[in-house]
Amino acid sequence: MSLEKPYLDVPGTTIFDAEQSRKGYWLNQFCMSLMKAENRERFKADQRKYLDEWPMTEEQKQAVLAADLNRAIALGGNIYFLAKLGATHGKSFQQMAGSMTGMTEEEYRDMMLAGGRSAEGNRYAGENGSAQPQNQPQGHGTGKLL
Repeated sequence: MSLEKPYLDVPGTTIFDAEQSRKGYWLNQFCMSLMKAENRERFKADQRKYLDEWPMTEEQKQAVLAADLNRAIALGGNIYFLAKLGATHGKSFQQMAGSMTGMTEEEYRDMMLAGGRSAEGNRYAGENGSAQPQNQPQGHGTGKLL
């Protein structure tokens, strides 16, 4: 039985809830494995071989191979776990966020230093704020680290 999820109407946002957690369990476990230097080295030496040790879906594996963070999040990835993938590729969290929003690292930093996006008009998809899909680069950014 599916629960009512009114929070799914937040524009440009994938909410990491229990369902997303279940969907991305092995993807997130893979990411956590990258906390160990030996696992990072094994992954970098042969990404596909290392990924095939994990019972992820093929779609999740392809998102990792493409370093496509937006796709990985849609497939159950949690940004805090995916940060391990970014770090393995030598990317900062700020670089990751920029790639996901269609902004450069500098543009993203400047936006956040200026206070980020206003919540006004961005609480649900029916509002007309700057974070609405039609008014923002997020979702149009590649989300790819490489």
